[in-house]
Amino acid sequence: MNRFFRCLAAPVLALAIGTLAPVTASAQSPAPDKAQVEQIVRDYLLQNPEVIRDALVELDRRDKEAEATRVSAMLADKDGALFNSRHQVVLGNPEGDVTMVEFFDYNCGYCKRAMADMERLLDEDPNLRVVLKEYPVLGQPSFEAAQIAIAVNALAPDRYREFHVAMLTMRGKADQASTLKVAEAMGLARDDLARAVTKDDVRANVEEVYDLADQLGISGTPSYVIGDAVIKGAYGYDTLKAAIQSMRKCGKANC
Repeated sequence: MNRFFRCLAAPVLALAIGTLAPVTASAQSPAPDKAQVEQIVRDYLLQNPEVIRDALVELDRRDKEAEATRVSAMLADKDGALFNSRHQVVLGNPEGDVTMVEFFDYNCGYCKRAMADMERLLDEDPNLRVVLKEYPVLGQPSFEAAQIAIAVNALAPDRYREFHVAMLTMRGKADQASTLKVAEAMGLARDDLARAVTKDDVRANVEEVYDLADQLGISGTPSYVIGDAVIKGAYGYDTLKAAIQSMRKCGKANC
């Protein structure tokens, strides 16, 4: 509690000292020392504890406002890492008029169920562009699977969708061994995959996605970004379809 009080009191002390100094100087009396000012502030806060509450409320408001501004800037930057990273996987129409970004983990049960929604949307909508973000949040096995998936995309980008579907329909845990098995079944050589996994781009890819998710306030999978909408959770086909239609309508209306 004392540590919290000192942290909160620090800016108040600075303000108090700055305010008191001119008054004491004009009165031609010695300026109060730090201990005196601290006692004044302490007494004031004890008598008016609601000041602490109001300060915390204001701090929270400012933090949320700053976060909203940062997220809005990310969503507006169509050439930034969220929508156009050199690391990312793109499915569907690369020139599509609406982009749906999905953050996923191969060990996420909800992602497995949500895969059918993505496949249906891609099959129905020839103007949909889907960006996949490897976001391994469920431990080391997920990270291992993500590394190999990134290597698969580097070696055979035209077959990544096939690989992605195979991974999300696979039984059991996704880890290094099981992911290699899926990749090898597609005809990719283990040695080639091993070399690709060691490249700096693999770690840079995952770190970039972690950073994007953190900035967007995303902590779980699946999560989606469609236009200026951030959808956290497996809300299903209808919700995603509605968000895509809304974005397309908004784009035509220039809103």
